Amino acid sequence: MTDVKDQKYQLLLLGILLDGIGMLSFAIPGIGEFSDVIWAPVAGWLMTRMYKGKIGQAAGLVTFVEELIPGLDIIPSFTLMWVYTYLLNRKKGQ
Repeated sequence: MTDVKDQKYQLLLLGILLDGIGMLSFAIPGIGEFSDVIWAPVAGWLMTRMYKGKIGQAAGLVTFVEELIPGLDIIPSFTLMWVYTYLLNRKKGQ
């Protein structure tokens, strides 16, 4: 049971880190938008690896679009996906 709990919180910490990386484009005016073009597909791919199945694929697509559109970088999509997966979408008996 401890391993599952540890993995759960490792995903949270990784998600917060990845959200922080996504928000770094605000730190460098002008260059930030260019970095989003590179970061968007990487972030989408990482989301599909962190969360399996159709929900992970949907989250990967949403993350890709969110990172690509200027001004939406502020949305912490990795953290929100963790909240959805581990807090809002809990199955009975978990």
